[in-house]
Amino acid sequence: MHFFSATALALLACANTALAHYRWTHLVANGARTNDYQYVRLNTNYNSPVTDVNSNDIRCNTGTQANAARTSTYTVAAGSTIGLGLDQAIYHQSVTALYMTKVTSASAADGSTPWFKVAELGPAFSSGQITFPSQDKTSFTFTIPKSLPSGDYLLRAENIAIHAASTTGGAQFYISCAQITVTGGGSGTPGPTISLPGGYKASDPGILINIYYPIPTSYKYPGPAVWKG
Repeated sequence: MHFFSATALALLACANTALAHYRWTHLVANGARTNDYQYVRLNTNYNSPVTDVNSNDIRCNTGTQANAARTSTYTVAAGSTIGLGLDQAIYHQSVTALYMTKVTSASAADGSTPWFKVAELGPAFSSGQITFPSQDKTSFTFTIPKSLPSGDYLLRAENIAIHAASTTGGAQFYISCAQITVTGGGSGTPGPTISLPGGYKASDPGILINIYYPIPTSYKYPGPAVWKG
């Protein structure tokens, strides 16, 4: 049996970083997969993560605004299941969330409007151990509340890899935004909301965290509470 120190595990995680990047490339709507970058804005940094929470790239990733107009907008009814899928399974110890922001035109929006969270998946804790249900996932979806107002939205997928997050700037944000139009919605008021950038701080306990030693016994996902409709 081989035993590894917390330091060795952390160094191994860092060494594997370049081999384990992934991208949100497509929508998954009511179980059906769309084409890559048909409705998801193409980023220009390939599979590299965003690490600066104070950058505008924290909205939809690097270079995506330039590709907004050439990205199609997907029409989906309130009450449907929708989310984003990846080009490969999530490798890192990480957490995942979906956000939305209501916009005038999905094909022109820059993500400066208020964002609300619609789903999140954090770690699990049992018998003094921490595990990450996001690992090995190839998509992340939620059911659109029927009370969500109709209209255009950006749907933002975020996976925060925290395998090397024990130092400031070590958390890796894998982000993409899809363009959607919601129909048949209601009169709900989504919230609470945050601005991006602004809603996250590099020192937030869910962003600056050592998952190896001492092993955490709880986790607070950064950002607002999930709006469930």
